[in-house]
Amino acid sequence: MAILQEILKPLAHPATRGLEVDDPRTTQRRRSILESNRFLWRIYDEWYRLLSGCIPEGPGPVLELGSGAGFLAQYIPGLIASEVFPCAGIQVVLDARRLPFSSCSLQSIVMVDVLHHVPEVRLFLTEADRCLRPGGSVAMIEPWLSTWSRFVYTRLHHEPFDAASREWTFPMTGPLSGANIALPWMVFERDWQRFEAEFPNLEIRSIRPLMPFRYLVSGGMSLRQLMPEAAFSLWRKLESCLDAWPRHWSMFALIHLVKRGGPQSSAISRGTASSRGPWESETGPPRHLEPRA
Repeated sequence: MAILQEILKPLAHPATRGLEVDDPRTTQRRRSILESNRFLWRIYDEWYRLLSGCIPEGPGPVLELGSGAGFLAQYIPGLIASEVFPCAGIQVVLDARRLPFSSCSLQSIVMVDVLHHVPEVRLFLTEADRCLRPGGSVAMIEPWLSTWSRFVYTRLHHEPFDAASREWTFPMTGPLSGANIALPWMVFERDWQRFEAEFPNLEIRSIRPLMPFRYLVSGGMSLRQLMPEAAFSLWRKLESCLDAWPRHWSMFALIHLVKRGGPQSSAISRGTASSRGPWESETGPPRHLEPRA
């Protein structure tokens, strides 16, 4: 890993070079990185449209966790932008484990790359259950485990990855440096039965694995832009050819939870086999689940 870091050092984005990831200035500067890297901007545009499609109709505000460098407010009117530390454009500074909202008051909670940084995810899920109104939703884009992403996250990424852990917790080292990239997959795929037993009010409405290459080749938030915007459609077309094999070719997933009690409340059918996960059919092979309207 040390050798790889030396190889990547010349590609590090100069705007954040020398800053720790937990430094609020890093988040501030990543906003300008996102605005200037149009390949990366189009990835976030796609993600934000997916998240917007998961928001139910009805009353209540939408809360975004980890708004930081993003621009989701352009897609969701009245969005409450929040972060774990003060920075420009943020309305609320909060901890996802203790949400400062009254019970049944929120229409939706949305986030991009946040859940795997929450060291006690049960506390967040408990708060989401409390704060969401019946029929409300949690929608997130998170890292996801596949044959390809296991290689990437264990060899090419700086954040901790521990898919073998039996616990949904990890040491708190800092608001952004503390992480387990495998956590979303652990909670909603590997341990989905435990999730359903502990949080019976929250349905896993859909899990959509996606985007095996584009974020990687964009340079992300840490590296210089690696691909011109003109190449975006070509990479998207390449990825579409791999949609049938999400267990092998994905790096992220759109995860959509719905609080029971609202209209059209119906969980993903799992049949009776205890070994099946939430995106497997009754005959065994994986399904590519799309969000339900």
